[in-house]
Amino acid sequence: MQCRSLGAAARSSWARVTPSISGPSWARVTPRIASQRFLRKSYSTSAIEEEKADVVVIGAGVVGLAIARLLALSGREVLVLEADAAFGTGTSSRNSEIIHAGLYYQVGSLKAQLCVEGNRMLYDYAREHDVGHRRLGKLITACGDDEIPKLAKLHENAKANGVSDVDWISSSEATDLEPNVRCVAALLSTNTGIIDSHGLMAAFLAEAEDHGAVLAVNSTVTGGEISQNGISLEVTDSTDLRSAEGAPVPPTMRLSCSAVVNAAGLDAQATAKKLAHCPPELIPRRYLARGNYFSFSGAKSPFSRLVYPIPPEGGLGVHVTVDLGGQCKFGPDVEWLPEGAEQAIASYDYTVDPSRAAAFYSAIRAYYPDLPEGSLEPAYAGIRPKLFGSGQADVGSTDFMIQGPADHGVPGLVNLFGIESPGLTSCLAIAEDVARKLTATKNKVGSV
Repeated sequence: MQCRSLGAAARSSWARVTPSISGPSWARVTPRIASQRFLRKSYSTSAIEEEKADVVVIGAGVVGLAIARLLALSGREVLVLEADAAFGTGTSSRNSEIIHAGLYYQVGSLKAQLCVEGNRMLYDYAREHDVGHRRLGKLITACGDDEIPKLAKLHENAKANGVSDVDWISSSEATDLEPNVRCVAALLSTNTGIIDSHGLMAAFLAEAEDHGAVLAVNSTVTGGEISQNGISLEVTDSTDLRSAEGAPVPPTMRLSCSAVVNAAGLDAQATAKKLAHCPPELIPRRYLARGNYFSFSGAKSPFSRLVYPIPPEGGLGVHVTVDLGGQCKFGPDVEWLPEGAEQAIASYDYTVDPSRAAAFYSAIRAYYPDLPEGSLEPAYAGIRPKLFGSGQADVGSTDFMIQGPADHGVPGLVNLFGIESPGLTSCLAIAEDVARKLTATKNKVGSV
């Protein structure tokens, strides 16, 4: 099979629909015709369809689509497999939609490097492709004298990461900028902003498809093998898996691939484990943290910028986000999920528990003491794939894990683990890193 053979079908029409979540923005999804033609086969025979593909990207979140776009632009034939019925319905649609500057991350880490570079690339891309965005700026607040050393350390870390547009400001200067903020000092990051994440993903997908890439939704990777002949994937229609309710379902398609990029997000570890002979010792343990958001019910946002506390364990704190429509929301918090939760990602209930509002009021009033009682309403929640658990590390000392052939010895395979915040900001820089890893393999072994 040539991937381009499905391109016309995949591009034949678009639908503008409300997403199946109460997330931050609208989703634009391709019709299922691509995946129907790709996967929908009769089970009247036991034969499995055998096809060939150049590059298969597993996962159509913002990172997967950024990678697919870049590889398609480079002339590769790209097939994107998405287990859900639309692109971007997982972590990519359940976040704060913030363009981070790169203040928090450990100096020399992938997060620091890719965030700083990705920030520049993302602003340029959004401007050139008319993706909604706004460079609002952000205040990081120290709400007591005991937090001053932590703020100073954050300031030094930002400078070490090459983030120059961060200024130390006084309490009065912070109040001049945001009258509702109360703090003893703050950092002002002028290069932090917001972006329409679904508009960004739609732009990536449209550009990728214009260069021959194909998105096959409802397409779940259920198995695979790494051998001397390359990588093979077994793919099954997700609708059949859901209707089977756990009963065995035979694969519909077997793909022989030149290269595979595992950008499956929450399912990245599970996907890697499905590939026979993928080195199991190199697949890191995954931890999951749920982040809840509450919206502000007032008619007007009390803030014109983003406002953050000093980051706590596991996240960046319950912060203020002002979206492109001018609406204000708060979050996320950090709710560690219990051991074994990884087995039921698709069936998670993303409903926000209203009782969590009490902790939100307490956290927010540290920097916004005049937050009216009763002004918080449950909004949406997301789940973040982490490579550490509760009490094991802080947000600045953890990193992305992008494993290429030089790491695991498998030509043509790239695994992306722990791609949480700042994954959205870093997506274009991550795509370049993945492309370099695949190019290095191609140059070493010839044609992948």
